[in-house]
Amino acid sequence: MSFGQKSSRSRNRRVSNVRQRRQQHLLDVKVRSRRATRHRIRRAMGVLSRVILIVVLLAAFCAGVREAARRLFFENPDYQLKTIELQTDGTLQREQVLKAADLHEGENIFKVNLARIHDCIQQLPQTDEVQVVRKLPGEIDIRVVERKPVAWITSEKEISDPFASDAAFLVDARGVLMKQKTLLPEYLGLPLILGCSSEALEAGKVVESSEAKTALELLRLSTRSSLQMRFQIREIDVSKGYCLLVTDKNHARVTFGFNDLETQLLRLEHFLVYCDDSKQELGTVNLLVQRNIPVTFAQRPTTVINDTIEPAVEPRIMKAIPVHAQEKTASSAPKTRTDSTSPPKASPSHQKKTD
Repeated sequence: MSFGQKSSRSRNRRVSNVRQRRQQHLLDVKVRSRRATRHRIRRAMGVLSRVILIVVLLAAFCAGVREAARRLFFENPDYQLKTIELQTDGTLQREQVLKAADLHEGENIFKVNLARIHDCIQQLPQTDEVQVVRKLPGEIDIRVVERKPVAWITSEKEISDPFASDAAFLVDARGVLMKQKTLLPEYLGLPLILGCSSEALEAGKVVESSEAKTALELLRLSTRSSLQMRFQIREIDVSKGYCLLVTDKNHARVTFGFNDLETQLLRLEHFLVYCDDSKQELGTVNLLVQRNIPVTFAQRPTTVINDTIEPAVEPRIMKAIPVHAQEKTASSAPKTRTDSTSPPKASPSHQKKTD
């Protein structure tokens, strides 16, 4: 074997044992892990720098938009509130609505909080629905639908004029109490609920007593039924606590219970039909009783009017007789007798005829 072959074999042999190979492998792993860590750090720094750049750009954009909005809209004199249009279907005054909404002309129209104005106006006792609209460049339209009162309500048992009484409130179909500053003529013909003393009546509150709620329900049912033209409620007395004493326009008095109002109105309709067929006027009826209902009839208004216009041909004249003047009458009796027995004197015309 030549010397060249020996040298090539010696170079092909492994110059390290197993221990040296393991140590070399660990060194290679450490180098690769350090490179990977450096690579991850570089990537994280790149992402972070991009995020910071985007945030800075967004902040600069927002600041620019805000400054532009401030100059173009919020501080622009063209967008000042110049007109406040108010539409209402009731008695609410313009000053009252604007004071409740804390709205004034001259403000910037974009600074006006429409939701706050809506909530403030909605809190008024007379308000049922509110609509607030912003119209550029300088107008705000407010449309108010007011509550429609259906009756007067008071804690008093008797009241002559609800207009002049501080204890009388208007109430709508939902039971919300109102105190109107301007009273319309049609309010005078509304029914009156008397004797509601079980709760404190205050404007803006909702009635909670069962008596008042039942009275309002009776008004609702009576206006929607066929009795509307024949039976129109004028007063509802709830002071009894167990029934409703109702008086209609013809002064008929009807007693209702708190339960099953529809059935009681149906029975009342039968009685009214009977009165129309028999040409009688209903006086009183107690609908609390389901059988053998007590009913009384009153004299028809036409009969009363005819008796007043056409009295009897020879009306009977009533004379007063003294009670404690018997002695005086007895003493004056002979004088009266002599006067009555003396012949009457003839008039001059009668004497001429006799001659």
